[in-house]
Amino acid sequence: MDCLFCKLRDQTAGKAVFEDEQCFVLEDLHPQSPVHLLVLPKQHLAGPGVAGPEDEQMLGHLIRVAAKLAGARGIAEDGYRLVMNCNRLGGQTVFHLHLHLLGGRQMEWPPG
Repeated sequence: MDCLFCKLRDQTAGKAVFEDEQCFVLEDLHPQSPVHLLVLPKQHLAGPGVAGPEDEQMLGHLIRVAAKLAGARGIAEDGYRLVMNCNRLGGQTVFHLHLHLLGGRQMEWPPG
């Protein structure tokens, strides 16, 4: 498999911002806000369109981890944004499902 995030999962083992049995979290290499983390499942899943009922618990877990990290980074009270880009027109460039946790500044609407 030639998935960038699967390679990063293996290369960053033990070096992630957060890691548990289901997911790992990395700082985005091109941050769009003062806090910009990527919350990724350890299992490869190209995107939400291919997720099945067996993936529901893992998807919920990603959101809970993001909320926990928002608190740890001090952005939970003021607010933050969770983004999941889906497919090419949705802005997805790496086809491994992941959440962007963005915060630390005023978010604009519409997002772009």
